[in-house]
Amino acid sequence: MSALDFVVLISSMLGIAIYGIWRTRGRRDLNAYLKGDGQTPWFAIGLSVMATQASAITFLSTPGQGYLGGLGFVQIYFGVPIALIIIAVFFLPIFRRLNVFTAYEFLGRRFDSKTRLLGAALFLLQRGLGAGLTIYAPAIVLTTVFGWPLDLTIVCSGLLVTIYTVAGGSDAVTVTQKYQIGIIFAGMVAAFVLLVAKLPAGLTFTDTFALAGGFQKLDAVNFSTDIHERYTFWSGLLGGTFLMLSYFGTDQSQVQRYLSGASLREGRLGLMFNAVCKIPMQFCILLLGVLIFVFYQFEQPPLFFNSASTQYLASHDTGEHLRSLKNDFHKTHNQSRQQIENWLSARHEGE
Repeated sequence: MSALDFVVLISSMLGIAIYGIWRTRGRRDLNAYLKGDGQTPWFAIGLSVMATQASAITFLSTPGQGYLGGLGFVQIYFGVPIALIIIAVFFLPIFRRLNVFTAYEFLGRRFDSKTRLLGAALFLLQRGLGAGLTIYAPAIVLTTVFGWPLDLTIVCSGLLVTIYTVAGGSDAVTVTQKYQIGIIFAGMVAAFVLLVAKLPAGLTFTDTFALAGGFQKLDAVNFSTDIHERYTFWSGLLGGTFLMLSYFGTDQSQVQRYLSGASLREGRLGLMFNAVCKIPMQFCILLLGVLIFVFYQFEQPPLFFNSASTQYLASHDTGEHLRSLKNDFHKTHNQSRQQIENWLSARHEGE
């Protein structure tokens, strides 16, 4: 990376955090801290809900799902619109009528304090583990790109997020997530443009999708009733609905977002924004992985995408075996590329 890339990365990370703290300065009462004074508009709620669910892991791992398995993973999100409609119609009005600050406060009123504490403890445990993974994934990327110590990168990333979250509360997170999701979408568009630009000059869009379809990477919907199939329309619709109900309806990281709405209508609109946009967004992220797969049919991919693993193997007794594997991999890839080029030539000639 160049010096300019480094400056942009650090400036965006620090700038968003500082801006969030500055925008929410002076707000110290509980309602402002946990609900943002109940003044959040629907589009901010929608973007915040989307950004909370679509963590760094989504944009680092989901293209890998598309690369390996194609678009079929999108079926797990088929239950999202149903779940969000149920939450908007039934859950949200109850939360607002009771004027609760957390989903677990509702459990305390409905049942008892033990149930409330159990729900809150399970949430903290689950979110703690999830936050660890969310910080660890981008830390690996930063460590690989910059050569920073992994432990130091994790600690600094965690401290930065903790400082602006604790200092600014829910409103600071909502404010900054609007810009974070904007940066993420800009990165996705840039990745698409770069990938398309780097595909072979004679490869048209129809060629690209025909090639991906030939490898069954475009099979987005599977109506099979075989229980051994990993992703199907039915498991996504039924299982996905209950999964998303539990996440969007009871996980405080999401409940807090739509409880901060200026009104019941604003909260519902924020949820409906996600009901409409979530599946297309995941589809595009998976499609990015499919395009990467097509790209690597013409450009030889690394034997191991983790450079640290390659360096480790090369420096030990396995170095000779690694070189042999690389040679075999190079030959196999060249043969495969030649067959694909022959297929493209036949396709263009109308055979």
